[in-house]
Amino acid sequence: MRPRPRRPHPGTGTGTGPTDTARRIIRLNYGFQLLFNLLWWMPVFYAYQKAAGLSDGQIFGIQSIYYVAFCLFEIPTGLIADRIGTRNCLRAGAVVMTAANLAPVLSASYTGFLVHFLAIAAGRSLTSGAASAYLYDGLRAEKCDEHYLRAEGTARALGLAAKIVCWPLVGPLMAVVHAAPYVLSAASAAGSLACAVMLPQLAGTDGGTGKAADRADSGRRSGAFLRDAGFALRCVASSRWLALVMVQGVAVFTLSRICQVNLFQPILLENGIAEASHGGVLAAMTVAEAVASARPQWLSRRLPPVAWISILSLALAGTLAAMTLGGPWAVVTLLCLFAAATGFAFPIQRKLVNDAVPLHAPRATLLSVESIVDRAVCALAAIAAGAYLSAGHLDALLWHSALATAVLLGVFQLLLHSGVVTRGQGTQQAAGTPGALRARAGAPKAADTGEGGSGTTAR
Repeated sequence: MRPRPRRPHPGTGTGTGPTDTARRIIRLNYGFQLLFNLLWWMPVFYAYQKAAGLSDGQIFGIQSIYYVAFCLFEIPTGLIADRIGTRNCLRAGAVVMTAANLAPVLSASYTGFLVHFLAIAAGRSLTSGAASAYLYDGLRAEKCDEHYLRAEGTARALGLAAKIVCWPLVGPLMAVVHAAPYVLSAASAAGSLACAVMLPQLAGTDGGTGKAADRADSGRRSGAFLRDAGFALRCVASSRWLALVMVQGVAVFTLSRICQVNLFQPILLENGIAEASHGGVLAAMTVAEAVASARPQWLSRRLPPVAWISILSLALAGTLAAMTLGGPWAVVTLLCLFAAATGFAFPIQRKLVNDAVPLHAPRATLLSVESIVDRAVCALAAIAAGAYLSAGHLDALLWHSALATAVLLGVFQLLLHSGVVTRGQGTQQAAGTPGALRARAGAPKAADTGEGGSGTTAR
């Protein structure tokens, strides 16, 4: 009796293997994501700036400017990606990032560090939506989109693993060459540029033929970027499913950033864990997140991805609340569980948003819209967190964060089960009538190059 062939499961990477081109896209994406995000200076930038003579006010002032700049850059860079092609945008982002990391080497002053962080914001915003959009469209073009989820998660896991290996080396390297963290970061960014240059061109993109070329030509007209921005926002408004998926992801992004960046050290100090142990705890959390990011397919397929995001968001909220009840070892364990839940959630949420993008919509711009929403909410949450900590109410902050998350997800599930919004509503409408969304949005009909065939362009 011959065994039955296994059926491929979406996003698991099992079943039919990827084509040679798909493998090349996946491997170069791994290299790009790892090298682009390998910022050797991250563990020491505060001490480095203090040694350069900057005050605390100047250091944190630059950080505030950085977050504001990131939000402001997101929409125009997303529009640029949809006009010149995601591959070209990745190349531009790598060039900017390389230059950004050299700025403190050339000028270790307030102006040099300000230029450095502004350029970092520009470089990262150029790639934040374009990288995911290129990977998604590239695998769809090869009819290998079932490998997207694993590819996205593994890329994140490899980047985290690289940080675990490289960050402990920063201190000894600085003792030899003081500017080593920034020089190595620039070299890593240059390596990501090499990966972006080797990425294959996708049919109908990268400023070639079809829809992307039509957009590039129309981009020369005055106001074209504003029209594209309006079109992207109308896409969100016309697709309730896309809007809801974006809103659901806010909980994951905000909780992960607030806990792992703003509250990480206050939580440890509150539980009597000395600063000397913080690095070890952070390494353990990074390992947990890396393993989970590489294996989102471990989650049961009996539940749809949107349900898993709700469950993982509640898990994040629950672990935060539980940290108010345990001792030092319990808190460390909960932080590692928190990191693992974050690792599972990010690639699943990214695939959910990509799947929800309607036909003919500017994918990179819409991913930038999601990023802006996430960071805007995170900025407000950071302000609230500062107020709670100033008043000495850390436990109240953790409980209130958990409660707010539960309320948000309760509203989401209510809308989902009430029938007001159905799964994949916007995407299904667009797939049934390719010109409907663009006609409703008031935009000209796009060329049909690659549309509805091999899937070489955004849905």
